[in-house]
Amino acid sequence: MSRLKDRIAVVSGAAAGIGKAIAVRLAAEGAAVEILDIKDASDAVNEIRAAGGQANAELCDVTSEEQIAKAVAAIAARHDHVDILVNNAGILSGKTPWHELSYDEVNRFVQVNYLGYFLVSKAIYPLLKKSEHGRLINVASRTYFLANPGQMAYVAAKGAVMGMTRVMAKEMGDDNICVNAVAPGMIATEGTLAHSNEEAFNRVMMNQAIKKRGKPEHLAGLIAFLASDDAELITGQMILCDGGGYLH
Repeated sequence: MSRLKDRIAVVSGAAAGIGKAIAVRLAAEGAAVEILDIKDASDAVNEIRAAGGQANAELCDVTSEEQIAKAVAAIAARHDHVDILVNNAGILSGKTPWHELSYDEVNRFVQVNYLGYFLVSKAIYPLLKKSEHGRLINVASRTYFLANPGQMAYVAAKGAVMGMTRVMAKEMGDDNICVNAVAPGMIATEGTLAHSNEEAFNRVMMNQAIKKRGKPEHLAGLIAFLASDDAELITGQMILCDGGGYLH
């Protein structure tokens, strides 16, 4: 596959899990991938390079404007533009009732899962608007629709991401940049496995129309499509990728 040949893609939170699958898929489709992560992303970079792809990584806390600026400067030194930005870096929620949450706990989710997307998007925008195929894709969550008890801070931050996506789509239309959000179902990553057992995964799967367990590669495939020329008239949308677990 070469739908993204010669495209430049930036993926945040791609050292492991869903983000890594996204980076690997975009590279497999021909994109040169730049990873931003607070963790060492050498495994993802090495996997992409071993398969013949192009990848680099920058250590970056997406809540730090200083670190983002430094990382984006390094990307700009390698590329004169960016075609694809995937905002994925985030933290997952536990099961704490809303009235037991502290200000610091709620603020942490807002800082990472919402403002992190905003700060990275703002820093990448000057490079993104130079592209003839601009794509900005935010990884949201279907939890916003489910309103799971104990996940208020996470749900609120992801809901804000959906609102941001819609406004960005309107404002960046003149730059010919498509802006969309994607929302996975329950996907087995290190993060979700820390909070959910096998029974929980099976229960979610049995509520789906298509009874297959979600994998990071499923979401990566959707993102690769939205990043391609095939999706040039799709913008301002939130697309679920959960096997029909929630129909809206």
